[in-house]
Amino acid sequence: MRVFNSLAILLSLTFGVPLAFAADASVTISSPAENAKVSHTSKVDVSYEVAPGMSGDHVHLYVDEMEAVVLRKLKGVHTLDPLTTGKHTICIKIVNKGHTPIGTQACTHVNAV
Repeated sequence: MRVFNSLAILLSLTFGVPLAFAADASVTISSPAENAKVSHTSKVDVSYEVAPGMSGDHVHLYVDEMEAVVLRKLKGVHTLDPLTTGKHTICIKIVNKGHTPIGTQACTHVNAV
């Protein structure tokens, strides 16, 4: 039984560490809220916080799948120009030094009225 417990601990340490490194990247968009209504005549503040993890370097902000800006700060507020009337998707994606998304992102949907 002792051998089994030792083996289990060794396996969890060996295989658990890469999973922890992969899982430490995160993106949070705190505003605008999901499905928020925004004025099509007003600028939109996007408040965010990012933990880039082991693979990330910085973040890109996208509006409707089009890159809007490169963000170098990991926490802050970026102001977007007014959005056209209708539904839009705002995403922040963590990218590596080559500007390739690493797979960690957050999105929020807004309706400009």
